[in-house]
Order: sequence, then C-alpha cells, then structure tokens
Amino acid sequence: MKTETLRKYELMVIVDARLSGEEKEAVRKEAAEAVTKSGGKVINSQLWLEKQKFAFRIKKCVEGTYYLINFEGEGTVAAPLRSNFRLNERILRFALTKVE
Repeated sequence: MKTETLRKYELMVIVDARLSGEEKEAVRKEAAEAVTKSGGKVINSQLWLEKQKFAFRIKKCVEGTYYLINFEGEGTVAAPLRSNFRLNERILRFALTKVE
C-alpha cells in the first residue's frame, strides 16, 4: 500500500472589495470548504488585506479584498481546487502555491 505524504499549500483568494462583509466572509468559507471537500485540511484561514487597489482592472474592479488560506493535503488536491475556483464568479483571482 502506497501512502502519499502531505504537502503544505498557500491559497490566496481575491474578491471584489465592494461586496458586503457577509458576502466576502461567505466566499472565504466556500473556499475553505472546497479545500476540505477535495481532501485537504485547513490549517489557517484569515483576512490578509481588507482593501487593496489593483495596478490594473480585474473583471471591471479596481479594488480587492485578499484572503489567505493555509492548508495541507496530498498532491491530488490542487487540480480540483483550481477548476472549482475558475468557475466561481465571485472570486476575481486566486493563487495556489506549494510551500517548501
């Protein structure tokens, strides 16, 4: 039986800063739940930047709110997360990186 080691990941999610506080929190919770559903274990989920002006427009938005989610999971956890976040219209951008 082959067991894969857990890897640590960082997920940065950017949402429109014009959304209400409840909507932003709902998007953060959805992202954390997506990590859990795809087999990952959320270590930390927090607000990183409340309101940050973009260098260029992203989906007609000029400011965004950044959330940072640290989690661990097997190597297969990343692919379903990427496809899930691409389809979520409330997420402007996301970055998923493996932490060494």
